[in-house]
Amino acid sequence: MRGVVERRAAVDPDVHLPSVPVRPLRAVALRLVIAVTVLVLTVVLVYADRDGYKDSTGGPLTFVDCVYYATVTLSTTGYGDIVPASEGARLVNALIITPLRVIFLIVLVGTTLEVLAASTRTEWRQRRWRRQMKDHTVIVGFGTKGRSAALTLLNHGTAPEDIVVIDDQRTALARANELGLVSIWGEGTRTRVLEKAEAAKAKTVIIATQRDDTAVLCTLTARKLNPRAFVAVSVREAENAPLVRQSGADSVVTSSEAAGQMLGVSALSPQVGQVVTDLLSYGEGLDIVEAPAGPEEIGEPPGASRLPVLAVIRDGELLRFDDPRIGRVRAEDRVVVVRPSEPEQSAHTLGTHR
Repeated sequence: MRGVVERRAAVDPDVHLPSVPVRPLRAVALRLVIAVTVLVLTVVLVYADRDGYKDSTGGPLTFVDCVYYATVTLSTTGYGDIVPASEGARLVNALIITPLRVIFLIVLVGTTLEVLAASTRTEWRQRRWRRQMKDHTVIVGFGTKGRSAALTLLNHGTAPEDIVVIDDQRTALARANELGLVSIWGEGTRTRVLEKAEAAKAKTVIIATQRDDTAVLCTLTARKLNPRAFVAVSVREAENAPLVRQSGADSVVTSSEAAGQMLGVSALSPQVGQVVTDLLSYGEGLDIVEAPAGPEEIGEPPGASRLPVLAVIRDGELLRFDDPRIGRVRAEDRVVVVRPSEPEQSAHTLGTHR
């Protein structure tokens, strides 16, 4: 692959910007049908009036001669060995075959221009996208975990253009494009791939790879490129969590243990499991959100709030609702609250918690 990098095209084939799906084969087939139709019509016109044409060989025009004349005429080659001799043949050439020649050339040249225009448009979109990328989210791995993370971000109001997906499976990239996300083909362990995603300017990096060793390498690479980003990593085994944290992860989620805990909670109390699932599913029932302290919380202890306050974030430190250090909620605090998902209820009762 390094050999190709020396002289690459301006358009990066590994970056896939979301766009309206097109059917190139259908477009090419339509142009081919038009070209063949024009050619056949020209052959029929020439063959029907073949006596009005003169061949340099002196013989009468055959069907093959008519096909030959139509081909060189439409392509503007014009060798001059076959020419219209009668007034009728010349009139047909002037009024009918010449417009057909123009249509034929438009089809051929138009196809070429469209390819060049598409290439230029793609290059322009990619350059514009790179200039605008800042404080975005990079998701490495778009399997079940990565896709769920992306949907959660989208449901929380993150714009699709602020999410970039990295995966080495083309099918995963296609699913990301369907959601309106920019996708990049490659492995998240490679610096060059993360640079394509503008990871150095990202605000958040989510690593949801299938293997824990890959997650460690991705974390090291991402942290080297961007020491300031918040890096959240998913691992399968809890024993690998400390290693991922040492690699630079700010948050580590153990997917296997989290799933097992949910199964255990649901087995002990299906209702509690249902509530937890509801809280994790944004936009349905109840939501857990972090927001600036509103008028209803400021100056009051967490338990006095109308909405359940689960925690208070003060000076970057997370304090649970029962922590005596909280005292009363301050104006500069941020609170983690449980709120209803219905927009009409949120607008009426949530104040600043939106």
